[in-house]
Amino acid sequence: MYPAPRLVFWETTAGCNLKCIHCRRIIIADKLTPQDLSTAEAFQMVNELVEVGNPVLVLSGGEPLFRPDILEIAEYATIRGLPVALATNGTMIDDAVAQDIKDAGVKRVSISFDGADARTHDAFRGIEGSFDAAIRGFRALRNVGVPVQINTTVAKHNQAQLEGVYKLAVDLDAVGLHLFLLVPVGCGVEIAADQMINASEYEWVLNWLYDMEREHPDMQFKATCAPHYFRVMNQRRAEERRNGTSRELPESYQRQVHGHPHMHAATKGCLAGTGVIFISHRGEVFPCGYLPLEAGNIRQQSFGEIWYHSKLLRDFRDVDLLEGKCGECNFRILCSGCRARAYGTTGNYLAEEPFCAYDPVTKTIQL
Repeated sequence: MYPAPRLVFWETTAGCNLKCIHCRRIIIADKLTPQDLSTAEAFQMVNELVEVGNPVLVLSGGEPLFRPDILEIAEYATIRGLPVALATNGTMIDDAVAQDIKDAGVKRVSISFDGADARTHDAFRGIEGSFDAAIRGFRALRNVGVPVQINTTVAKHNQAQLEGVYKLAVDLDAVGLHLFLLVPVGCGVEIAADQMINASEYEWVLNWLYDMEREHPDMQFKATCAPHYFRVMNQRRAEERRNGTSRELPESYQRQVHGHPHMHAATKGCLAGTGVIFISHRGEVFPCGYLPLEAGNIRQQSFGEIWYHSKLLRDFRDVDLLEGKCGECNFRILCSGCRARAYGTTGNYLAEEPFCAYDPVTKTIQL
């Protein structure tokens, strides 16, 4: 039987108080919608997740704090034994809400910053003052002892600000900095042409991330929607061994990664449909949040039935089905390419990763 998912992202609602230009949603609601799963349906979803294992349940959106029952659901999931994380824009969190989040058993919160300063962040988020509000929410959570990570979507508007975002993470006492590489889907389709970084820029970002991970082991770094980071990491380590510059990571890094396996430990590149699954606010089950192909709906089938028997998900688990250079690549098991980016660009979820600079035939980087 196929292993249970490691991460389940639940889009708790389409409602949100911001208007981010990179959001995966095509339509953003400014309130709860009738299609959102009810509290009872959310409890049943938790029960079905527990039946297949104990994945991390990530409460995302929209803005999950739009739901008045969100912390009741978080507490129920915690009681049932699921590690719970909250993905928020941070603007609705004050001291009281921060304490309520902690009391509900939430293990970690992620707050998105899409620039190192208010001007850049607010322009991308669509609401003036959202940067300062997110800072206040971040600090309120840290003041009550909740671990918080920064999520940053990397695009042309902020590529030059990565060092600044890292310094912001240090200043806020973040436990991690997770970089999201823009996927052309949903609202992202509209900005893909002028905001998407190209393959050579991806390569630069991923090498920067590798260097930062080695130089700053007390900060937890992760690349999301960039499975070729595992290829970059493998190549860099091989080069270090050849040059005699390889070194063991300090014990503090080992404790950081292995001490929080549910919240961080990555095993391979694209996890869509394999280690990760996405449940929409209407109950649709997608391989990931950026790949709008339905494997089933928990309002019509149990989660376990979908997870174990969906033909779509079986396709994602078979690297021999990969096409183009991904199918020929010596790193295909380690990486697999971003299936959502392939789908968003070509309409074929098995096509080659369109933003990878590696040529598997010559085994060189094509810049």
